[in-house]
Amino acid sequence: MRGAPPYVGHAVKQPFINVEEKIDRFVGKRTKAADALSLAGSTKADAIAWRKAFGGLRVPRGVHRFKTHDEADQWLWRMIARPRS
Repeated sequence: MRGAPPYVGHAVKQPFINVEEKIDRFVGKRTKAADALSLAGSTKADAIAWRKAFGGLRVPRGVHRFKTHDEADQWLWRMIARPRS
């Protein structure tokens, strides 16, 4: 560092900002995105309301194997549309 010139404060130029200029338009504004995995906005009452709205779980649990996606879709719709027992 010997022989290096000392730092001169006025050597760095300050950016030019025109405070009298009016900004005509705003295209949009940035908002903080909500955390999709957060449970802060979810309540037990919401879960109960969803369960009542859809009538509970109508598809049997377990592992089901199908030859095609169409066969799986047909089975799923039969399970959803069947009468409650």
